[in-house]
Amino acid sequence: MDDDPRARIEVRKTYKLFIGGEFPRSESGRSYPADGVWAARASRKDLRDAVKAARGAVDSWSARTAYNRGQILYRIAEMMEGRRGQFVAEGASPDEVDASIDRWVWYAGWSDKIHQLAGTVNPVAGPFFDFTVPEPVGVVGIVAPEQPPLLGLVSRLAPVLTGGNAAVVLASEESPRSAVTLAEVLATSDLPAGVVAVLTGLKAELLPWLAGHRDVDSVDLTGAPDDIVSELEAAAADSVKRIVRVADPLAESPYDVIAFLEMKTVWHPIGR
Repeated sequence: MDDDPRARIEVRKTYKLFIGGEFPRSESGRSYPADGVWAARASRKDLRDAVKAARGAVDSWSARTAYNRGQILYRIAEMMEGRRGQFVAEGASPDEVDASIDRWVWYAGWSDKIHQLAGTVNPVAGPFFDFTVPEPVGVVGIVAPEQPPLLGLVSRLAPVLTGGNAAVVLASEESPRSAVTLAEVLATSDLPAGVVAVLTGLKAELLPWLAGHRDVDSVDLTGAPDDIVSELEAAAADSVKRIVRVADPLAESPYDVIAFLEMKTVWHPIGR
């Protein structure tokens, strides 16, 4: 009966941020209505905390073998498969969820092959070997596309992680629920704490600080509003960041991994 005092009250989910492997509320205590829920509205300090956590995690993540990184990306796909119904219940279409899971598997397969595609042995006139070796750029700021919120986020995040980078993600502003649930997947998928931070909030408020942060090495502005892209590019250029903005945010390509790699040239004498 409706008036039964013993009737169970459903526990409502609190949508939080994901920073350093934990789920804090915004330090400001603010939230905003989106997707039929109240999502945490990240502040400038939350963003600084996320960048700090990513910087602390990137060295250990990039030092893992490419094969091991691929295993962890595949584990993310496994965990998403187990939560498929939850993603659909929170608004993602079944096709979008399936494509997002498959996207993780696709990039997991590239993790130990991208070096063969991007690296090479260079011919030189002398008794030396000359190698070009790809290395991660470091901490990458990602602006996820507004739509589709889940597949758009995964399509931009997966190649960044494949190359051994850490990421600070600004989720879809209007549809953040899938991003928060994805963060819960990341937290239980063997991904080291801090490698990915997921922030929800207002892009116009957070983006200038992300683009200008001097401890962020590259920014993916694919999901940035068109009217502020020039301002963000100027802020990023001031601290000599690599800027990426792709025409098709849902494409899958090994060159999206290479976009977040630097090419290091190494000389070595030829032994006798």
